[in-house]
This record gives sequence, structure tokens and C-alpha cells, in this order.
Amino acid sequence: MLAEEIRSLSDDDLKQAIDERRKERFNLRFQTTLGQVADTNRSRTLRREIARLLTIRRERELWAEYEAQADDGSAG
Repeated sequence: MLAEEIRSLSDDDLKQAIDERRKERFNLRFQTTLGQVADTNRSRTLRREIARLLTIRRERELWAEYEAQADDGSAG
């Protein structure tokens, strides 16, 4: 999933995507331990997707804080 695709998601969809990736990675760890993983690169891909999703979520949080400060500053 590319950053552009992530940015087009709503906040609820973003949270759901993070949860889904975390669950998949959790299950993948067990499969790796049991030797049932066909795609050994999937864990790395998931880790990077989770990081990308969390980065976009943090960008939104920071932007909301910035807008709140800008609104407070212009009112007075």
C-alpha cells in the first residue's frame, strides 16, 4: 500500500488497516515458528506497511494540533 493510497483513507479505515496488518503479522509469527510460511518476505513487508500507516496517522494528529493552534492564535 502506497502512501498516497493511505492518505486517501478515512481515519476509521486507517485504524482498521493498522489493526488488520498487526493481526496478520501476529499470525505470521506463529506460522514462521511452525515452518508453514511460504512467503518469507511478507513479515518484512507487513512491518513496513504498519510503519507507513502509523506515520500517516501521526501526520494527521500533528496537523490537527497545528490547525487548533492556528485557530486559537487568530481568535485573539
